[in-house]
Amino acid sequence: MAKKMLFVFNPKAGKGRIKMHLLDIVDIFSSHDYEVIIRATQAPKDAYEKAKEYTDSVDLIVCSGGDGTLDEVVTGITEKNSNVPIGYIPAGSTNDFANSLFMPKSMVKAAQMIMEEKLYHCDIGRFNSQTFAYVAAFGLFTDVSYETDQDLKNVLGHVAYLLEGVKRLFDIKSYHMKVTSEEIQVEDDFIVGMITNSRSVGGFKNLTGKNVDMNDGLFEVTLIRHPKNPLQLQEIMTALVMAEDNTDMIYSFKSKKLMIETEEEVPWTLDGEFGGDHTYVEIENRHKALNLYLKSTKTKE
Repeated sequence: MAKKMLFVFNPKAGKGRIKMHLLDIVDIFSSHDYEVIIRATQAPKDAYEKAKEYTDSVDLIVCSGGDGTLDEVVTGITEKNSNVPIGYIPAGSTNDFANSLFMPKSMVKAAQMIMEEKLYHCDIGRFNSQTFAYVAAFGLFTDVSYETDQDLKNVLGHVAYLLEGVKRLFDIKSYHMKVTSEEIQVEDDFIVGMITNSRSVGGFKNLTGKNVDMNDGLFEVTLIRHPKNPLQLQEIMTALVMAEDNTDMIYSFKSKKLMIETEEEVPWTLDGEFGGDHTYVEIENRHKALNLYLKSTKTKE
């Protein structure tokens, strides 16, 4: 009996790269006895709706697009409490998630890899009642979508670039926050924060630490304090440019759960998409909650 698959893709991701490979990809899936239901997303939240609609009636959901498309599918499946495995064919411009898992760069090779049906149990994040695949962030760059073409390719390069341009330090928006986890309790003013399950953020490799595992049950947390003088600003910039944390202006640690409280509402992004304004955020690692078909080119760095 043929197995059923939902294949949902964003036709616009990565300048429409999927168009050149669509037939080959569907052919690969069909040759492995999958009956393929194909849906092209037409609007934001389409992938999310489709994932929710089909999760109980298919054996596999494959999505293709940028990290935002992946995020929608993961959220849809999670909300239905489904264990249905997913496959991911990256087609966006940054693809932090795929790079972190050393997925094949070629879309056709990614499709072939999915058909090997090797399961990898990947951590995902819970953000209050929402879900994210690999990054929750606030601060300087959170109004920059990772999916725009001119997105300076690298978020932290972008932070350094912004800081460089800040002639008056007081222009940088900071948030007074109380951060609580098993590892740390701190109250301070922060200009940027990232909670990631990823080896690279915005293509920036080492900032999240050298030994990142995407299913170790831990997030990598990076919080950058508000610089009060040019010297502190320089310290932060050096750390970002060198991708090494050797300054007390940056808190970086691993954690499975943390709470962040603020007086004012803070805008967050989840996987590059707007995640709402919040004064209280609870972020928890959902250990190995995502069933991903992945035969990585190398699983450990």
